[in-house]
Amino acid sequence: MSYYFGLIGEYLKNYIKTRMTYRADFWVEVISDLLFQVTNLIFIFVIFMHTDSLGGWSQSEVVFVYGFFMVPFGIFSCFVNLWGFSERYIVKGEMDRVMTRPAHNLFQIFLENVDPSALVGSIIGIVIMAVSGAQLDVAFEWWTIPALIILTISAVAIYTGIYTALTSLSFYSDAPTGILPLMYNVQGYGRYPVTIYNRAIQVLLTWIMPFAFVGVYPASLFLEREEMRNMAFLTPLMGAIFFAIGLTAWNYGVRRYRGAGS
Repeated sequence: MSYYFGLIGEYLKNYIKTRMTYRADFWVEVISDLLFQVTNLIFIFVIFMHTDSLGGWSQSEVVFVYGFFMVPFGIFSCFVNLWGFSERYIVKGEMDRVMTRPAHNLFQIFLENVDPSALVGSIIGIVIMAVSGAQLDVAFEWWTIPALIILTISAVAIYTGIYTALTSLSFYSDAPTGILPLMYNVQGYGRYPVTIYNRAIQVLLTWIMPFAFVGVYPASLFLEREEMRNMAFLTPLMGAIFFAIGLTAWNYGVRRYRGAGS
């Protein structure tokens, strides 16, 4: 374990050295992410200019859900960046380099693509939760912080499992599948209350592509939405299941990998 923590420190040092050379890139990424989040918030406010509630949820509740959605997504975007995996590691052959090193190959790939600027989104999400929570008089209990940590880690595990499983398809085909961009669009549905969708989409977002567990279900625990409390408690279990699925799919794909020249 100490070996892997040491690797994290070394990779972060290299990242800082790179960003010190190209400082403008870091701030461009931060500002770009901020503008994207502001756009999404404006969209929510525009919706509530025409209605007082959305599927039984008030504006402040929807904003709170969005704030929670941002927290695990920011952490995931920082440490799990698999967008260019097929092109970089399969087509260009960098997977061969990774496979010759002692650390687990997936762990190395995560660290080689780390993006700390994405953590700004998590910080903003916490601020949004605090502001909207104050408007809703959400009680701050002794379990609030531990629950936030556990549910956030669980949501990150769900993200990681889904995207790792889909990325593992690259071991079977060099051609881009286009699945990751599609999944990125689907995950956006998780930042809104799942009850606003029809039954088929609710089932999809709960049990098949469980993005409801990265937003509305865990957020409902803090909002004391009794009808979703049990689903919130299932978040750690869903995180463990989908992370295991992703890791299993990845390890199986790696065993099929025969090198860039094969």
